[in-house]
Amino acid sequence: MSRLTLAGNTTVITGAASGMGAELARLLAASGVHLALLDHNAPALAAVAAELTGAASNGTVTTHVIDLRDDDAVAAIAAEATAAHPRINALITCAGSSMLGSLEQLTMEEMRWLVDVNLWGTVSITKALLPALRSRPAAHIMHLASVYALAAPAGRIPYSMSKFAVRGFSEALRHELEGSTVTVGAVYPAGVRTGIILHGRYAAAIDPAVAARAASAQAAMYHTEPTDAAARIIRAVERRSIRTMVGREARLIDVLTRLMPARYWRVMRGSLREATDTTTPVG
Repeated sequence: MSRLTLAGNTTVITGAASGMGAELARLLAASGVHLALLDHNAPALAAVAAELTGAASNGTVTTHVIDLRDDDAVAAIAAEATAAHPRINALITCAGSSMLGSLEQLTMEEMRWLVDVNLWGTVSITKALLPALRSRPAAHIMHLASVYALAAPAGRIPYSMSKFAVRGFSEALRHELEGSTVTVGAVYPAGVRTGIILHGRYAAAIDPAVAARAASAQAAMYHTEPTDAAARIIRAVERRSIRTMVGREARLIDVLTRLMPARYWRVMRGSLREATDTTTPVG
């Protein structure tokens, strides 16, 4: 399989206003890659774009404010991005959020919201941009899943459920596109210091102090710097990789779930006890 050339072509990034999306945009812009940046947060997206256009870069940067849950808006933004960038050869879906809470604490509305953002937003933008990607001699789609698409912890049902679905979507789409010019891969990050867990949502039924304690316990386990993770993901896109682990914990969990597919939680439970505790009162 030929290596994908990103410089001089356009990469579309969702969730580009913060976290992994913003880090990817910074590294790609510095390498002369044209960028179409998508996010729902207009001020933060504008700030990232201003930072990139103010730096030394040969690439064009456009911003597109979008709620990925709105299929009609996604189709319109895809047409807009394609018109502005006729050479789109990579899509990296970083948009997503987290959700703390047990099944008993979460409402159906809260869980549906997260699945809409993490899964259906990913499916919608991929479907909308697929014709543009198919038109290129070579293209790659990279979906950010999660280490929780490999192992499903307590207290993260909607998040893990959505990420397992992203994993399934990526694999099925890869098989559908087999033999075409478009390849599909997924990234399984663990322990990246992006702040997603600290800025994510939690069930309204949870005491905010308890939710903050659980989120902080989870964040304390993160060790990989966002810049290092972004560089790893870019290399994977260039190589058109199918399955990419980011962070030592991701590689360990990948092995653990293969060796103990029905019993891995026995090993993980202890280290995640505080991060999954959304009931014990603080103090």
